[in-house]
Amino acid sequence: MKRWIKWGLMGLVVALLALAVLRALGARKTQQAALAEQTARGTQTVIELGAGDLLPLQMQDMLRGLPVSGTLKAANSAFVKARVPGELQGLRVREGDAVKAGQVIARIDPAEYEARLRQARLQADAAKAQIDIAQRQYDNNKALVDRGFISKTALDTSLANLNAARASYEAAVAAADVAQKSAADTVLRAPMGGLISQRLAQPGERVAVDTRIVEIVDLSRMEIEAALSAADTVGVRVGQQALLQVEGYAQAVPARVARINPSTQAGSRSVLVYLQLKSVPGLRQGLFVQGTLGTEKLKALAVPLQLVRTDKPRPYVQVVENQQVRHASVSLGARGQASGQDMVVVSGLPEGSLVLAGTVGPLREGTAVRSAAAAPAAQGR
Repeated sequence: MKRWIKWGLMGLVVALLALAVLRALGARKTQQAALAEQTARGTQTVIELGAGDLLPLQMQDMLRGLPVSGTLKAANSAFVKARVPGELQGLRVREGDAVKAGQVIARIDPAEYEARLRQARLQADAAKAQIDIAQRQYDNNKALVDRGFISKTALDTSLANLNAARASYEAAVAAADVAQKSAADTVLRAPMGGLISQRLAQPGERVAVDTRIVEIVDLSRMEIEAALSAADTVGVRVGQQALLQVEGYAQAVPARVARINPSTQAGSRSVLVYLQLKSVPGLRQGLFVQGTLGTEKLKALAVPLQLVRTDKPRPYVQVVENQQVRHASVSLGARGQASGQDMVVVSGLPEGSLVLAGTVGPLREGTAVRSAAAAPAAQGR
């Protein structure tokens, strides 16, 4: 009995000692964790934000519609072609030169055509002389018939000769007009004002009829030809607005629907829609253009589409609250364009929330930030 009590006391002492050791170890771990947290807070990097790194969430006037793309081209353009064959002379304009409507661009060697014109005019003069001869013969025969010296048959013959001479003269005059037109066609003039886009021939070349010499484009009116599916064009109307991003231009260029092709394209069954761009200095033919043709306008809380992150189960945006970054989950709505950017409607955030711009990049939630714009907003909430 005494031995059992002795072993029981010894077990109790060991249990108490073990409990004391465990408590000491737990307290030490807590102390170490607190010290580590304190050290981490003391060494945490504070991100400095500029004024443009924070975007207030606000109502946006968005343009919702169809994506369009195409190549920029001048609404008015023309090729200057050779109307008569011959040696090309006097072509001095080159790509980029400005020309006016009616300006002489080049000439075709006129020697042959001027000679043909002189020949045709001389033939017309000869035919006119034949009319005078036939007229005198007819007048003489008529006088003889009236006196009864010759038969009426001779008068009819002289009248036929007179009519034939007149027809020959008219044909000669028409031939002279054709020769004069050919001589005038040796001078190549600009049909419209604009800039030389292409020079397709060189002085001294012998060109055939309809050979392209130069191309002239008028850059004061630019448009794109966008192909849309037949289903998408149901809601498209002339006059609707669009925002287009031109290759090489930072700002979006406004445009409007100028025309809609009444027929579909063979094979693709698409419909061509012609968008006329607002006159902007520096636009060039051939630049690639893409954007949105607005078929509906809406106003809602929206952020640029590039600010929405999807590396978590739910889409979120980075917002700044109390000088710290928070990953705020949002629900996405309609998409559209505003100020030349792709926008998306978001819900789940109050208006006025400060959203980190895309230039900052991804930050861990809880990262400390410092910004002159963030402090007043945080105090207001």
